[in-house]
Amino acid sequence: MKTIVYAHPWEGSFNHAILTSITKDLEAKREKFQLIDLYKDEFNPAYTAEELKLFNKGETPYKLVKEYQAKLSQATELIFIFPVWWWDLPAILKGFIDKVMLSGFAFLEHKEKGELKGLLTNIRKTTVISTSTTDKAYIESEGGNAIQGVFINRTLADLGLRNDDTKWIHFSGVNVTTDEKRKLFLQEIPHKL
Repeated sequence: MKTIVYAHPWEGSFNHAILTSITKDLEAKREKFQLIDLYKDEFNPAYTAEELKLFNKGETPYKLVKEYQAKLSQATELIFIFPVWWWDLPAILKGFIDKVMLSGFAFLEHKEKGELKGLLTNIRKTTVISTSTTDKAYIESEGGNAIQGVFINRTLADLGLRNDDTKWIHFSGVNVTTDEKRKLFLQEIPHKL
């Protein structure tokens, strides 16, 4: 099942328009999908002391985290939609990774080798859709590239989502582009998944 992880607080955003374009297409095709809308769910990305006590056990006291894990267990495809803020993921999405991708659920740690074994192997395809005010090439050249170099090549790969099964689609200059380019992107994005 397709599972969308959406991280933008404003319904008037271009990210929300991307989400709407994709979900309308899936509904028209009668494809089953589920949505994790981090802001709508009021997901708290900050750790509490109570959570950290359970972290090394791979446990959580929060029902919402368990609900997200259940959705991810049903997923065969993941679609992330988010803006790039300060060259990186929004804090709420980083917190989602920190708090939901727990040991025993999303990975196992081989302590002697210092390696991780990803457990999300049920997810066979991942698409990362991002937007920013700058060009993708500029994001890729700055600071080791937090999206491709860290999020996709390291974090997602360590969770079992292999790089060759992951596609990054980026919309640059979201604040300065033309309405025509936005409309074209929204028409094309469902077909790029």
